[in-house]
Amino acid sequence: MTPFGRPAVSLSFYATQSVFSDPGHMAPLYDELPPDPAELARIVRDVMIHRVEGELFGHTHPTDRLHDDAESRYVDDILRILAERNDAPLTVRREPADRFVGVCRDFTLLHVSLLRHAGVPARLRSGFADYFGTDGFHCDHVVTEYWDEDRGWLLADAQLTDPAITAHWPVDFDPMDVPRSRFLVAGEAWRAIHEDGADETEFGLHRPEDGPFFGERFVAGNVRLDLAALNKVETLLWDVWGADDGEPGTPLPPSVRELYDRVAPVVSGEVSFEAVRKVFSEEDGLRTPSVVTCYAPFNGTSLVTLR
Repeated sequence: MTPFGRPAVSLSFYATQSVFSDPGHMAPLYDELPPDPAELARIVRDVMIHRVEGELFGHTHPTDRLHDDAESRYVDDILRILAERNDAPLTVRREPADRFVGVCRDFTLLHVSLLRHAGVPARLRSGFADYFGTDGFHCDHVVTEYWDEDRGWLLADAQLTDPAITAHWPVDFDPMDVPRSRFLVAGEAWRAIHEDGADETEFGLHRPEDGPFFGERFVAGNVRLDLAALNKVETLLWDVWGADDGEPGTPLPPSVRELYDRVAPVVSGEVSFEAVRKVFSEEDGLRTPSVVTCYAPFNGTSLVTLR
């Protein structure tokens, strides 16, 4: 056993690469990187730029990069793109034009990959952050959860590690220790809606007036993604399969709602490694198949065979 009663087997599981986080033939880029989680987060921040951050950096994303970069499911592809644009070591801060144009999942996946390479147990967590605005809306987001030997599992947001970014958003905390009250993992967001009476329109990619990506069905999708990530299946955010593969913005069928009522507690709070492995292996509506439907925001819908 480890501190906090964590079985060593679960820490070992999260300290090794997944198919998605493995740098593969690009692994030499990881040579001589610092082992410190905060330094690794800043390295990620300095080689990536979010799709919506162009104006903050005084930069206009080329259309092909805006459309194609964030369709990269695997870290080796992300690293290849970075090396093609600038073959300097990863520790060298890139100009915006040389950065990978991604979303929160890409920042987090690369951070998790670097942490695992350093032997630090780490995993992606899908959920909702309240710090991308001041109006109480909980925005769809992905962060790192990493193991600290003294404090256990902590949340980190590599996207926030540039002071220019934190100055733009209402962030008053250490990005390497995101308060769990500021980022609700997906299961806790589901329970907030269904057990505590929270307004479902306050959770999503946006509010109802801006489109259908909000509320119960959207939160359910994040529960599915979070369960998969806890099993080291770290797909694109718009890869869809199983129980909630339905029309955005429509109510879930009662049977699917009941499924998520049962699964949400499993991916909330002190996560049981054995429980998330069991649910993922036994629930056909949640386990990731070899072929998923990709609803790419710019490139259209397609069936994709995963590695």
